[in-house]
Amino acid sequence: MITPMSAAEPLPRTFWAPGRVNLIGEHTDYSGGLVLPVALDLGVTLRVTQVGGPLRVTSSDGDAQRYAEAVAAELAERGFPVAGLEATITTTLPIGAGLSSSAALGVALALALTAVPGEVLGGLELAEVAQHAETRATGVPCGIMDQAASILGRPGHAVLLDTESLRWEHVRLPAGHALVVVDSGVRRRLEQSAYATRREELERGLAGAGDPVARRRVRHVESENERVREVVRVLRSEPVDADRLGKIFRDAHESLRVDFEVSTPELDELVELAYGLGASAARMTGAGFGGSIVALVPSERAARFTDEIVAAYSGSATARVGVAAGGAREL
Repeated sequence: MITPMSAAEPLPRTFWAPGRVNLIGEHTDYSGGLVLPVALDLGVTLRVTQVGGPLRVTSSDGDAQRYAEAVAAELAERGFPVAGLEATITTTLPIGAGLSSSAALGVALALALTAVPGEVLGGLELAEVAQHAETRATGVPCGIMDQAASILGRPGHAVLLDTESLRWEHVRLPAGHALVVVDSGVRRRLEQSAYATRREELERGLAGAGDPVARRRVRHVESENERVREVVRVLRSEPVDADRLGKIFRDAHESLRVDFEVSTPELDELVELAYGLGASAARMTGAGFGGSIVALVPSERAARFTDEIVAAYSGSATARVGVAAGGAREL
């Protein structure tokens, strides 16, 4: 449970929600599959400066007001009192990089809009509010992974989530490896991508459609769920089999490239560069159509790796060592 401070607490009040990088389990959450995301130390900060009056947020992201109104509408439909407030929003998450900046924004807003009037929501109920609000705001039929990761994160761990039962547990990240995120520089907005089309194709396949496209979408999801299970088995073994992780991540990227068709030449290039520069495992992360890759790199190589992959890439990339963070909270 997320327990807010008293509604009478003096202003300003500050709320924070992290973005996420997904280790494995891509395009599985909207079909009740398995995911293994990590909450990052990058996130969205919302500073409430006034309570009462209209709901108004100030941000360099032009979509923030739209998201705020969507979260408020979602809460109102669920019977929660929504306090009018004014807030400023800042973020350390790059927008459109596949690190769930929109989910972090929605979670921070949902947390603030419930905490200020003194409401208490369970973590995954809060995630569902933010998930449905994102669909309301953008029309993108997203799954719950991003919002759940933003709320359930734990330092040093990934979150294994069954998106059908909503059962979850923490899985320790491998010792001796750094989590590196490489942003390809290719930006996309999911509402302007083929995300909804991919979901519709998958749903047709799961309903029994026999056309080749639908079958490939189902093949990806079924094999990806098994890859999540296998990665968890490897992470729980001692010592962690880095070669096996690398094979699973390669298979996952190839499935996203061929069967789900959401990778890009830039992401493919970065994955190959990552392996060539000593990563134990690498693949695209997030919904695709641009964005980032995730790599597990031996810790002693991580700093040099970030410089080398940026220098070797044909485009304009940024790379950083990510830190697994705790979930959304009031600061």
